[in-house]
Amino acid sequence: MNAQPQIVSAAAGARWLLDGWRLFRASPLGWIALVITYLLLTNGLALVPFVGVAAALVLVPVLSFGLLAAARAGDSGAPVELSLLFAGLRTSARPQLLLGIVYLASSVAVYGLTSLADTGGLLLELLSGETPEEVDPAELVLPLVVAATAYTPVMMAFWFSPALVGWQSLGVGKSLFFSFFACLLNWRAFLAYGAAAATLLLLVPMAALAAVLLFSGGGVRIQALGVMMPLLCVLLPTLFASFYASYRDIFPPQAPLDTLSAP
Repeated sequence: MNAQPQIVSAAAGARWLLDGWRLFRASPLGWIALVITYLLLTNGLALVPFVGVAAALVLVPVLSFGLLAAARAGDSGAPVELSLLFAGLRTSARPQLLLGIVYLASSVAVYGLTSLADTGGLLLELLSGETPEEVDPAELVLPLVVAATAYTPVMMAFWFSPALVGWQSLGVGKSLFFSFFACLLNWRAFLAYGAAAATLLLLVPMAALAAVLLFSGGGVRIQALGVMMPLLCVLLPTLFASFYASYRDIFPPQAPLDTLSAP
């Protein structure tokens, strides 16, 4: 069933995280199992040089659709099951994997542009897990700006495309087109959503960690891990579930897809 992208308010974007929390709260164990499996699978594959990293990137749209399917199931009152993570392989495997190939190519392009800006190789060295002897924060500014600028349109194109392929039966090209312009038209909502997400994922964990370190005398102890792990088990599922909330608001099921014309 097709749907045209709607323009929603900034307040609606700020509420997506609250909607994500409600979806998580309805089935916390199911969501924790989904997110842990997602992270283990993608990060496990990424440990294998080149081929594993490429496979992990190709699977991002497939698994993202699975998380959306889990949120949709929970929203309708159905159980959130681990098998939903692989719903994309059962219902729309070919277009989802094609999306994954495009995502891989886009990620390589972003990496290449970032490498050109990162003349000293510092950012890429940090991302690879290596610890350079000296770190000059000023050297990171340009590559970080380039990476963020280059990745933003990629993120916009892929934000809704797995759902548009899986639920709206759009082709890969059209799904990327409509996703990009749906995000562009709703820039106010996404700006508010981004601010709320940054607060949730950065300030809340930092405040919790600071409190733990303060009460433990400033030392890095096991208590910090004991606080952060349960916190992440709540924050990450809430974030993933909020992706579906944005789709549900911007692509309601009742209107025909006729306001934009894809090439």
